[in-house]
Amino acid sequence: MPKYERELLYSTNSDFGGEIKYTDGDHELVDFHNSSSVRIWYNREKVGFKMHWHEAMEILMPVEGPYDVKIRDEHYRVEPGEILIIPSSCMHECMQPCAEGSRFIFLFDMSFIKGMKGFEGLQPAIIAPIHATKSSYPRIFDEAYSLLVQMRNAYFYGSSYSELSVYALFINFLVLFGENHDTDEKLFSNAKPKKQQQYVKEFNQLLEYINENYMQQITLEDAAVNIGFSKYYFSRLFKQYTDYTFCDYLTLRRIRAAKELLNNPEYSIMDIAMNTGFASISTFNRVFKDTEGCTPSSFRAKRSAHEMD
Repeated sequence: MPKYERELLYSTNSDFGGEIKYTDGDHELVDFHNSSSVRIWYNREKVGFKMHWHEAMEILMPVEGPYDVKIRDEHYRVEPGEILIIPSSCMHECMQPCAEGSRFIFLFDMSFIKGMKGFEGLQPAIIAPIHATKSSYPRIFDEAYSLLVQMRNAYFYGSSYSELSVYALFINFLVLFGENHDTDEKLFSNAKPKKQQQYVKEFNQLLEYINENYMQQITLEDAAVNIGFSKYYFSRLFKQYTDYTFCDYLTLRRIRAAKELLNNPEYSIMDIAMNTGFASISTFNRVFKDTEGCTPSSFRAKRSAHEMD
């Protein structure tokens, strides 16, 4: 048995997985222990995990042997020394390894961080899956990998403040990718450096505006005026900055808010549709199902069933 694995085995905080709980269908309910909001485990099982999703952000860090993951329709082979970041609520499948291997799996409850000022500005950097390697993220990879190692060590061997330590490191990890995105030379490549910085600042302010006003009827024209561009120029730059059209980004923000409200049984489906900016309950039901693969009522039923277990 390798020395590191032996140390984990005898660590009082060691976490080797445990039962994976699914509701009916493909929604995994992450079993965070003792009201925790982070879970890290060392996994060497030669098993796969079917197509599923969960609200937690997941980070995979292979130690021995590659790990194959399918995210939506895209295939990723993650080698030891690489990182794969799977955004929250993202459909993915972890393939059964063909040979012996091991990996660390990090899961983070994002609800606390989502409420922090500036989080919306990070969205363009972390809204899509990230396969980080030395070549794809040369400026930040070593630091990002080091932060994951520090998180792992704090989790398994830390003090009574280990979870606070892990989350402090995790926030630094996210900010690292956010700053890398904002300073990418390919971003707004036709603009001069000073203009690029101005655009980043203005778009981050706009994302905060969307975050605070998504329940209102914000049009593309409104957003363009807010930032001082023509709607055509704005549409092109917004897509370049976020990798989403304005309408798609606004819809995703509304769906995220709706999912949070669906956890509260005091709100009716109609109330939630109206409080998250949808014009009608039929539009809400259709868009929610297109985005999440189930109706709002089904999503609520799944959550309720889990809480009764």
